[in-house]
Amino acid sequence: GFHLSGTVTEPATQSEPETTHKVAISFDRCKITSVTCGCGNRDIFYCAHVVALSLYRIRKPEQVKLRLPISETLFQMNRDQLQKLVQYLITAHHTEVLPTAQKLADEILSSNSEINQVHGAPDPTAGASIDDENCWHLDEEQVREQVKQFLSQGGYYGSGKQLNSMFAKVREMLRMRDSNGARMLTLITEQFMADPRLSLWRQQGTGMTDKCRQLWDELGALWVCIVLNPHCKSEEKNGWLRQLKKWGDMDICPLEDGNYGSELPNITNALPQSNLAQDSLARPRRTVFTRAMEACDLHWQDSHLQRIISSDFYMSPAYQREGESLLFNPQGLPLWLDHVPTACARVDALRSHGYPREALRLAVAIINTLRLQQQRQLDIYKHQKKELLQRGMTNTTNLEGWVGHPLDPIGCLFATLTETCRVEDDNTMDTGDSGEPKPPVYQHVPVWGCPDGGESYLALALEVALMGMGQQRLMPEGLYAQDKVCRNEEQIVAKLQEMELDDVLVQTLRKQAILLLEGGPFSGLGEVIHRESVPMHTFAKYLFTALLPHDTDLAYKLGLRAMRLPVLESTAPSGDVGHPHHGISIVPSRYPRWFTLGHLESQQCELASTMLTAAKGDMLRLRTVLEAIQKHIHSSSLIFKLAQDAFKIATPADNPPDITLLNVALELGLQVMRMTLSTLNWRRREMVRWLVTCATEVGLRALVSILQSWYTLFTPTEATSIVAATVMSHNTILRLSLDYPQREELASCARTLALQCAMKDPQNCALSALTLCEKDHIAFETAYQIVIDAASTGMTYSQLFTIARYMEHRGYPLRAFKLASLAMTHLNLAYNQDTHPAINDVLWACALSHSLGKNELAAIIPLVVKSVHCATVLSDILRRCTMTAPGLAGIPGRRNSGKLMSTDKAPLRQLLDATISAYINTTHSRLTHISPRHYGEFIEFLSKARETFLLAQDGHIQFAQFIDNLKQIYKGKKKLMMLVRERFG
Repeated sequence: GFHLSGTVTEPATQSEPETTHKVAISFDRCKITSVTCGCGNRDIFYCAHVVALSLYRIRKPEQVKLRLPISETLFQMNRDQLQKLVQYLITAHHTEVLPTAQKLADEILSSNSEINQVHGAPDPTAGASIDDENCWHLDEEQVREQVKQFLSQGGYYGSGKQLNSMFAKVREMLRMRDSNGARMLTLITEQFMADPRLSLWRQQGTGMTDKCRQLWDELGALWVCIVLNPHCKSEEKNGWLRQLKKWGDMDICPLEDGNYGSELPNITNALPQSNLAQDSLARPRRTVFTRAMEACDLHWQDSHLQRIISSDFYMSPAYQREGESLLFNPQGLPLWLDHVPTACARVDALRSHGYPREALRLAVAIINTLRLQQQRQLDIYKHQKKELLQRGMTNTTNLEGWVGHPLDPIGCLFATLTETCRVEDDNTMDTGDSGEPKPPVYQHVPVWGCPDGGESYLALALEVALMGMGQQRLMPEGLYAQDKVCRNEEQIVAKLQEMELDDVLVQTLRKQAILLLEGGPFSGLGEVIHRESVPMHTFAKYLFTALLPHDTDLAYKLGLRAMRLPVLESTAPSGDVGHPHHGISIVPSRYPRWFTLGHLESQQCELASTMLTAAKGDMLRLRTVLEAIQKHIHSSSLIFKLAQDAFKIATPADNPPDITLLNVALELGLQVMRMTLSTLNWRRREMVRWLVTCATEVGLRALVSILQSWYTLFTPTEATSIVAATVMSHNTILRLSLDYPQREELASCARTLALQCAMKDPQNCALSALTLCEKDHIAFETAYQIVIDAASTGMTYSQLFTIARYMEHRGYPLRAFKLASLAMTHLNLAYNQDTHPAINDVLWACALSHSLGKNELAAIIPLVVKSVHCATVLSDILRRCTMTAPGLAGIPGRRNSGKLMSTDKAPLRQLLDATISAYINTTHSRLTHISPRHYGEFIEFLSKARETFLLAQDGHIQFAQFIDNLKQIYKGKKKLMMLVRERFG
């Protein structure tokens, strides 16, 4: 009958004992319709025991005893036999069966029971009636559970992969014409729609994660595939349409362009008559299911379409009737003039539903149509070319981009055509060394029924990928749609790179490349493109690399043409989208809404870098690539990256440098310097250092040139502290192995630069200028004079002190003294600044003056007294000045008495008075807000003050008066005054 049962034994393992499982399988018309197994494993796929029993039945049919349905066997028994059977059956399973047997017996004995109203009895082994639905067994509950679980993991832990494999399972079911495909997709979709995150994203107006978006896209595309099943019944299709409409009407249903928030006008609408200038309310809301709902209106009854997909030899009749010329190309091959993504969706549906041959035929008709359109548009363009070039802009004839389209038309055609060309290797499952699957190997398969026999499916696949990638299309609205364009481009390029190019494919590549270059509005590589056109950099980089070994001129022509990025280059009014009579106008500047601009600019940079590398050694080509970079790349950091790339390639470790490419690197570096001179850039120091390194590699003339034109490239600080300093370093001299006159020329340029920078920015460049001019007396004197002139106005005390110390170090103590004196006039140290960073400078200046002699000390003390009000600092200076005799520096021509100086006489008298008065003022200031925890510290401070007071002749009297005064004024601070009495009486 239709019921298979068996016992499956699972052998023992190290950890588990042997187990046996009872399995029962029902089948009907070659499909398994239900399964049960004692193992209890739940999964959307059959457990291993069900598979084992099925395989055993398939492989060893003679081992499985074939029996009649059980009802037939019972029919042959008499009453005694039947009673015996029932009693034995109940005895064998009395715990499970007895209650049921008793219930059934009661019902049979009751004359008006339901069981007695029906003739006969069910037989599970007899199979279904011919009218019953028959489909493969699918554990629906399990499908729901698994999808729910994967979604709850939010696309992490490989759950995205798992969901993709469920989608792949649906496609496999469709290919096997298993009617459960649609049922399984319905179950998956219900769980997707029940995902709690949908309402959360909608409330917050945030986009869903990329992984999630891609899953929803695949879901939408699969539904298009399902409703386009060429052999589905209309009631099935109506059921799906109702279901899709129900989901699409839910407010949480994700939208096609990935936006929940502000819905921007969507250029990818395939309806040319929709006026995009209207507000978004008037525009229909497009969800991920909209395309599937639209596909429900498509049918397969068209006789022309039927002939295309059913015959390899369908050609135009010798005499074409009126209107038939639209159905065939001039060669007589059939065309299919559908909206391209829709036509490709039909191909995908045929392929997915297990009609690969039909899918190929339709794909070829679509490509013939695209070729004819391309040729016609080229002819029209040639007539309008002059006018378009004068206007400097163009309409775009494509309302909908094919790359990044929700239905992935180009990917679909490419996959359909290449599938038939794959060489099935026995070890296809082997992976390469890296563990990645090995790329596919293709061979040419001639197109069936091709009149001249010259076409191959592989060449068609390449051609259609190039057409699609080269299509001029406007950048769609919204981050998700834009991101998808980039991702889809990269996927197609990756597939193209897996193709090994032979002569046939190179010819296809060249032919299509020339068409795209000459192309008018249909081509993104045409002479004039729309300002909002999707850039071609990624595609052009592939074309350039692929063509380079075969047709260098064409490769460069393409690469250079594609370098542009019009959205950043012009603010010219944009051309109309589509044909003028559609009345579509786009706001001229949507530029800030190019969310992927950063990625696009880096792709532009990659293309430039690829061309630079290839042009190494060819001065003419390098020059043209350089001009393209300077014209089209607007980001300093990207130009810097290109300069670095060029430098790396130009200076290989083991070979002499390539001077042509080095010069390009230098020129790009100079451009970056000019671009970033007046703007802030956090990498500026790195850029300046790199430029000097690059100029050094180029040679002496390059270094002289950057030193002479420093003001257009560097700030004065950079020019002196980084550029000139590096150029004059020992390493640079060695690296260039210069002779004496060359060294002198370089040094002279560096000195001139130093003096110019010191004049322009003395604060930051004076010291560097002095250092750079050390070896040249006149230059050094000039630099010193610049410092003196700037000292009174534009310089701070710390800058002046630094230069003063440098002068002392160089052996100019009197000049150091002069600068230190100027620095003192800029300084002001308050009474409580006893940790000020300038204190060391002040002590050094006083020590310098003291060492020079009494006159210098007498000159600096009034400046100190005026600038420093901090008692501890003053007392420190006083102490140092009384320890040794002045004038120990031994300036030639001066006499030195060698006597210590007295604090009673000038100039120290003035310093002593100032110090005492500073102690008195500081004491009062500290006492106005002193807290008990500072009392001890305060007493120590008074002790220090006493030491200073005692340096004066009547110091002890002065100090006693001072203490009495304190006791009088601050008698309220009893505890503190008690401590003062204890210490000072």
